[in-house]
This record gives sequence, C-alpha cells and structure tokens, in this order.
Amino acid sequence: MTLTTVERGFPPDHASAAGHFPGNPVIPGAVLLSAVLPAIEKGLGVNLSSWRLLSAKFLAPARPGDRVRIEFARSADGRIRFACAAGQRTLLKGELQCDTSPAEA
Repeated sequence: MTLTTVERGFPPDHASAAGHFPGNPVIPGAVLLSAVLPAIEKGLGVNLSSWRLLSAKFLAPARPGDRVRIEFARSADGRIRFACAAGQRTLLKGELQCDTSPAEA
C-alpha cells in the first residue's frame, strides 16, 4: 500500500464559505469531500464512478485560505483510506470502497 499526497487550496473568497457561517466562515464538509474524490481518481488512476463511502469523520473545520493536504492509499481489497489536514489540524478521515480497476489511459 503506497501513500499518495496531494495538496488543494481553498481561496479566501471561496464561494461556498459565504453562507457557512457569517463571521466565522468554513468550507462545508461536502466541498472538502468533493475535493478528495478527484484527487484520489487522479492519484491512483482509478475511475470512481462505482464507489461507496464507508466512513467519513469530520474532525475540524476547513477555512477559506487553507492549504489542505489530502493523503490516501489503496489496499488490495479495493478500500481507499484517506485523510485531510491543514497544517497540524486533521480535518477529515475516511474510507471508501472502489469496485473498479485502474482507469484506462
């Protein structure tokens, strides 16, 4: 199992943060999770059209302006474990099941 790391930035004026929450903006968990999936697809060369989320635990908020580190690894049984962090703060940990083989090149 090889650990892959990808970074993703959320600009200070990210559109989703405007209403989440006034005076204390955060990047919604769904937006954070939606950044994880394409990073995994590209990093592992898989097509996640057939996947299911086994677990996701949001541990701290992502903030506009954060540079988020996404780490993931795929096991032999097709499970992909992932984690997101901003600096020393762990934001999200989870696991998904990928039922597809590597994407066609």
